[in-house]
Amino acid sequence: MRETIRDKIKAALTQDEIGRAMGCKQQTVWQWLNSQVPAKRVIPLCDLMRWEITPHEIRPDIYPNPTDGLPLTHEHIIPSVKPQGVNNHDHP
Repeated sequence: MRETIRDKIKAALTQDEIGRAMGCKQQTVWQWLNSQVPAKRVIPLCDLMRWEITPHEIRPDIYPNPTDGLPLTHEHIIPSVKPQGVNNHDHP
């Protein structure tokens, strides 16, 4: 995890607060922040952070596009990135 993302998380919530909200120990959260957040915990962590961080920022290996994993109601948090739609008019 990039240091800037880790710092953003630490500024918003303590490891203990994250652990209590997500049903795990503070030590587990420490491990996530110092290595990698497990795939099944990425979306819940983003939701807990009120989408101030995105799945792409936490795990770009499994969310390669900036809008991957975002709920439709939160796409506005990255105003410079627009979801790509399919243009069926260009296909025969």
